[in-house]
Amino acid sequence: MDRQHQLSATSHLEASLLQLINDHNHTSVKLHQHTEKAKREAIRNATRVADVLVDSVNGGVQEAFVIEKRIEMEIRAFAATSARFATQTSQWLAATHTLNTAVKEIGDFENWMKTMEFDCKSINAAIRNIHQ
Repeated sequence: MDRQHQLSATSHLEASLLQLINDHNHTSVKLHQHTEKAKREAIRNATRVADVLVDSVNGGVQEAFVIEKRIEMEIRAFAATSARFATQTSQWLAATHTLNTAVKEIGDFENWMKTMEFDCKSINAAIRNIHQ
């Protein structure tokens, strides 16, 4: 019986060892699955963080780009307005110069008329003196 008891104990020991190995393998597989799942989730979360950071940076860049385009449009509008005002100012300057010249000519004509009137009065006085 001793032999049978030894065989039974050995068989029981082998069964226990096999059970331990199976439990270890099962636990190892579950741990590996859990590790892979955690790894995939960590990669997914890292990807989300990277996407959020890129969106944040891109949002700032996009806003700066929009503001830059708006400034460029306003600069073009300002340049066009300035050119229009420069043209208008040149026209006003030419008109005032023409007006100033005309006023000078009127003044010159008026002086010429006064001189002619004085000359005519002088000639008239001289003719009266001669006639008398």
